[in-house]
Amino acid sequence: MTSKTAAVLLCALLAACGGTPPFGGDATDPTGSGGGVTTDENGNPILREGIPPGTTSPSPSSRIFRLEPRSEEEGKSGNGFVASVSYDGDTDSFTVDGLAFDGSNVYQRGDLVKSFGDYAVYEADAQYPDSINGAPINQFRHRAIYGVSRNSNAAGVPNTQFAIVRTGAYVDYGFGGFIYQRENSVTLPSGGQARFEGRAAGMRDFNGRGGLEYSTADLAIDIDFDDFNSTATGRGDAVRGVLSNRRVFDLQGNDITMDVYGRINAKNTASLTSIPDARFKIEPGVLDNNGEILGSLSSTFVDDAGTVQPYEEGNYYAIVSGNGPNEIVGVLVLENSAEYDNATVRDTSGFIVYRDPAATP
Repeated sequence: MTSKTAAVLLCALLAACGGTPPFGGDATDPTGSGGGVTTDENGNPILREGIPPGTTSPSPSSRIFRLEPRSEEEGKSGNGFVASVSYDGDTDSFTVDGLAFDGSNVYQRGDLVKSFGDYAVYEADAQYPDSINGAPINQFRHRAIYGVSRNSNAAGVPNTQFAIVRTGAYVDYGFGGFIYQRENSVTLPSGGQARFEGRAAGMRDFNGRGGLEYSTADLAIDIDFDDFNSTATGRGDAVRGVLSNRRVFDLQGNDITMDVYGRINAKNTASLTSIPDARFKIEPGVLDNNGEILGSLSSTFVDDAGTVQPYEEGNYYAIVSGNGPNEIVGVLVLENSAEYDNATVRDTSGFIVYRDPAATP
């Protein structure tokens, strides 16, 4: 499928959402540290640490909404400032609340970069007029990436969605956020295995230098519903994932992947010809009864001396959806210090992966 065809199909799919705000509604703890509530085999509540804030009492049958937690950590103090987002299918625009100097809060479809496959790209206003004299005020660069499931419920609401907003206009990571949600329920099987495949798309920003870049990748996620055995979260199911075929683009849409692994090679005396794959850490307890997944992932490379070197470390956050189940929505965040001497790089990518990827538009 060509990029042009993919963009047209995406417009049609997004338009089906009309003007219904796709996110929020039951977000009750936008500034907290999160903690999804699940229960043990006796029905007693268990507080699961690390789940992003949002829905406070999730269940397998409920809608679940999550957003990036706010952080006090140096360089990350702008995390989680996206308070709410909504999509307007009539104007193909995206409204983002909570960020300073992003114009009217209404992001228009990207000019030079409109989409990456099934995921749409939006841009905030470059200038905004003084409310009295009309003088133009330069705004910070903000970009948003929006993903919506190809599957919908009886009311026409997409089963899963995600949104990521970053700026790259600050010396540190700056202010932004991500949101992801499941609108429907999930039925997790008691055995067997499942594979989910699709694409991820996101943005790379920097702590220690300004700038913003786009990223894309293939993503495959496997779940073993037989093992591991039960843990404190209620399930021990193992989750495996690989982020591969990774590409990076500048804001004009130019492929700068070679620049990325070229920087890694120069700084680390290596001879990479691609960006290293990132892999999920396999361990028990990452999937709970509500279908929420929380885990870590990392990537490495081998330098010219034959030594394995770390490239990235990070976490992934996801929700399983459907009776199959048949799809997973989520966001992953990876950081590295292998490209620059005085700056770290953060890749925040969203994804919706399906159990039957061959049918994906």
